Order: sequence, then C-alpha cells, then structure tokens
Amino acid sequence: MADSSFDIVNKIDRQEVDNALNQAAKEIGTRYDFKNTGASIEWSGESGIEIKANADERALAILDVFKDKLIKRGISLKTLDEGEPRQSGKEVRISSTMTEGIDQDQAKKVSKLIRDEGPKGVKVQIQGDELRVSSKKRDDLQEIIALVKGADLDFAVQFTNYR
Repeated sequence: MADSSFDIVNKIDRQEVDNALNQAAKEIGTRYDFKNTGASIEWSGESGIEIKANADERALAILDVFKDKLIKRGISLKTLDEGEPRQSGKEVRISSTMTEGIDQDQAKKVSKLIRDEGPKGVKVQIQGDELRVSSKKRDDLQEIIALVKGADLDFAVQFTNYR
C-alpha cells in the first residue's frame, strides 16, 4: 500500500482578507468616532495594508476593527504582520502586510517537532514554502495534525492534500 500524506502550508484566502478589509472600511466610514478624521484602510500593493488616520489612537483603533473582521472571517492573526504607527505629515500611518508561506527556519522547527514528538515511521520533507508529511498509517497523520495544531507556532498553519 502506498503512503498516505498531507501538506502543512501557510496560505491566506485573499478573497476573505479583501472582504474583511472592505467591511472594516465600511465600518470606519459609518462610525461616529471616525467622522471627518480622514481615517481609512486600503490595500497597498499585493499583500500590504495601509491604515491612515489623524492620531495614533485612531490608527490603532482602525487596526483593531480590521483584526476583528479577520477573526470573524476565520483568518488567523498570525498572518498579519503589523507595522508601528509613524507620523507622515499631518497624518499617522500604519503599514502592515499579510504573510504567506513557511520560511526555512520555521519549516525546520516544525520538522524537528514532528520527528521528536511524533510517532515513529513518519517522514517529513521540506518542499519550498510547505512541508509534506507522509506515513504508512493514517492514524499517525491524524496524530501529527493534532500535534502541530497544539504547538505554539508563531505562524498560521493549514493542512491540505490529505490523501
């Protein structure tokens, strides 16, 4: 029998992030505390998000609104790389990015975790920005998924191509 396998990835659903951003922008447009303050949130390039307001507190409040919308849409906050508020003329800006992929150091950390604490006979391969986990037993793979979900990683993980 062939090995069963799955991939550990860090991908964001761009459409869901776009929906969260649009909902946050709509809420900012209608909320009383943001009226006539020049507050806005918008895309900046492919995966960047630009927040503008006339004060630090307002910019951070916009960031909180955006985070709430991401949570409601099921997107992990670990994918949001927040920037610090910076003064730009009369307005305050926060530049944030949505991160995707698992870098080499993180992949090695997850691979070591699986080898050390996972069941024997499980193979882990690093393939670019994702990990392929394979085993002869599907129960071992279920155990690995539970192990990785329970680990306190500093990036979001999803499990795909389970076969």
